[in-house]
Amino acid sequence: MKKIKGLIAATFAAFKENGEINLDIIPAYVDYLLEQQVAGIFICGTNGEGPSLSTEERMMITEKYLEVVQGRMLVFVHVGHSSIEEARKLAKHAENHRADYISSVSAFYFKPSSVSNLADCMAYIAAAAPNTPFFYYHIPAVTGIAIDMIEFLELAEDRIPNFAGIKYTAATIHEYQACLHYKNGKYDILFGYDELLLPALAVGAKGAIGSTYNYGAKLYNKVAQLFEEGKIQEAEQLHYRAVEMIRLLVKYGPIPVQRAIMEKEGLALGNSRLPLRNLSDEIKQKLYADLDQSKFLLTVQQS
Repeated sequence: MKKIKGLIAATFAAFKENGEINLDIIPAYVDYLLEQQVAGIFICGTNGEGPSLSTEERMMITEKYLEVVQGRMLVFVHVGHSSIEEARKLAKHAENHRADYISSVSAFYFKPSSVSNLADCMAYIAAAAPNTPFFYYHIPAVTGIAIDMIEFLELAEDRIPNFAGIKYTAATIHEYQACLHYKNGKYDILFGYDELLLPALAVGAKGAIGSTYNYGAKLYNKVAQLFEEGKIQEAEQLHYRAVEMIRLLVKYGPIPVQRAIMEKEGLALGNSRLPLRNLSDEIKQKLYADLDQSKFLLTVQQS
């Protein structure tokens, strides 16, 4: 299987004023992301508010994206659910509609009790889409499942025939590097912390999935180019511009802030669903002032 290289944008959910999902904006969203030069998209994940969507809504979103993308970039469909049976439905549906990859977090209410239990759960989900490469979505800060990923790899390769790798969303760079080196790089380990992309590149990352790649991919691609050219100081300085912007996400709240940035970029995605809190107009204007002062979007355009 060909290894994935480049940036995958974790897309945001789009809602209408009445709270229904907005499928109509997806063609414009896809065109925007293609212009951003991403290698693919990751839909219905954390940023896509997958846990707040019904199974039927997630299926509709999957169908629309696959209809619109038409092979122009990779499509990862996140199928994780607190109900493993619902996750299997989503996996089978994604395969039927020819998604490039599927991915799943662990169940996050009744949690797996061991690495072996987690591997069995992921194997059961992946088996519903046996012809589609499967990625485990490791995000312990959200799921509370902080386990040894090397031990998981050892079990997953035996229990999941269509296992392709891990979406590794954790700051433990040393374990990430160990996963990259597992059996001479047998699996794709896609890095998931945008603010640590440069350190991840330094230990061997080739592919990454993240939220800020929606509107900042050109900058990050330039960071990767500079790194590959051995221009480490220039790469670090440019990467710091992204870090400065990400500090705003911490200040104002990550998903609502980024939805506001997308609105500033011309894609009005509507309000998030509860329990996420949306930015007031006053806070949004303060965010925009801080964003303008950082000149992050201008730097992206110039990258």
